[in-house]
Amino acid sequence: MDETAVRQERPARQELPARQELPARQVRPVRLEAGATASAPALLLRPWRPEDAAAVAEAYQDPVLRRWAAVTVRDEADALAWVRVQSDGWESGERLAFAVLEAQPDGGEGRLAGHVVLKAPHEEQPEVGYWTAAHARGRGVAPRALNTLTDWAFTAFPGATRLRLLHQVDNSASCRVAEKTGYGLDAVLPAAPPEFPRDGHLHVRVATV
Repeated sequence: MDETAVRQERPARQELPARQELPARQVRPVRLEAGATASAPALLLRPWRPEDAAAVAEAYQDPVLRRWAAVTVRDEADALAWVRVQSDGWESGERLAFAVLEAQPDGGEGRLAGHVVLKAPHEEQPEVGYWTAAHARGRGVAPRALNTLTDWAFTAFPGATRLRLLHQVDNSASCRVAEKTGYGLDAVLPAAPPEFPRDGHLHVRVATV
């Protein structure tokens, strides 16, 4: 489960023109796709936009999501601040977050289904996180989106040899997502209150040569 800190800061900037040079660690935004299944549509993964704030606010009304998220998103203003954090992450190159949307038959963007993020992508062991909107659960959204993000991460950042996934020990749903996507259990981490009130699982997926 992703634990994003909400910051009230400057508005998100627009994506840079294609010909403009990027700062050393900045990453050009990309769009990824996860294939459809027999019972669920394809998924589109793209950077968050300010107009996603209403959908984020709606997603955070879900008590299950609120239980595991360290973020407090009470309304659309909080959601917009959260989206700005994601935009800042692309500019700094330190947090690459994607809105996950179900694809429409014509290839357009459907309803928000979830979120995946790659943290510290330039490090040797980046961390991944994710959540799924309540209405989209049971369609394999998190495993498909995470697999897509993982494959892209190992290709786009050759220096990343291991990806880490952390969740609270009693978050069995997140544990199942990790297992389905090849993130093996590596260690049980002791609780560190107040930020981490219970023990945690560290899952790891290693890049294949």
